[in-house]
Amino acid sequence: MKISLQNIGKKFNRKWVFKGIHFSFETGSSHALVGNNGSGKSTLLQVIYNFQTFTAGEIIYELNGKTLAEEELVGKMAFAAPYLDLFEEFSLLEMLQFHFSIVPLQKEFTFESMLASCNLAGHEDKPVKHFSSGMKQRLKLLMAICADTPVLLLDEPCSNLDEQGINWYRSLVQTQLKKRTILIASNQSFEYDFCEGQLSILDFKPEAISK
Repeated sequence: MKISLQNIGKKFNRKWVFKGIHFSFETGSSHALVGNNGSGKSTLLQVIYNFQTFTAGEIIYELNGKTLAEEELVGKMAFAAPYLDLFEEFSLLEMLQFHFSIVPLQKEFTFESMLASCNLAGHEDKPVKHFSSGMKQRLKLLMAICADTPVLLLDEPCSNLDEQGINWYRSLVQTQLKKRTILIASNQSFEYDFCEGQLSILDFKPEAISK
């Protein structure tokens, strides 16, 4: 899917977080949204995901040459972030079954292979509320990366992951390169150094634009 940002701006109260972003993410490309803490990386990713509204500009989503309406975006984008909630009362298996009843699973993955790859095998019947923060993050990444959607959005994907988890994430997400449009919001290079491009939020701060 191609995502075109046309002079996108977002402000809270009277302060612009960013403005004038004009950028296109081509189909099958991978980009990092970079900037220091609090710069607006997560906000921009949420705007693209249609999780937050924007203040100015327009976003155009194109799939197979067709411009998509807002209601047609459902099931087209997979999103993972440490602040997203899971259904805590569900077991691991119930969580996967529910998620992939809404969003299709890529054909090359099975629940068994997915769980084995990230050391969650054996926890199928365990309630998610009893998972550690690292286990929850691996589950969120599994559900996003293994989903069969043309767009993959990841916000600080290695939050709460140990070294083994980071290596697992890097290996898994790189299987998706060129297959999907991938955007990763991060200020840690090891989370995105395999991406082909970057968009710096700092270039679209009002003070940067006025120079």
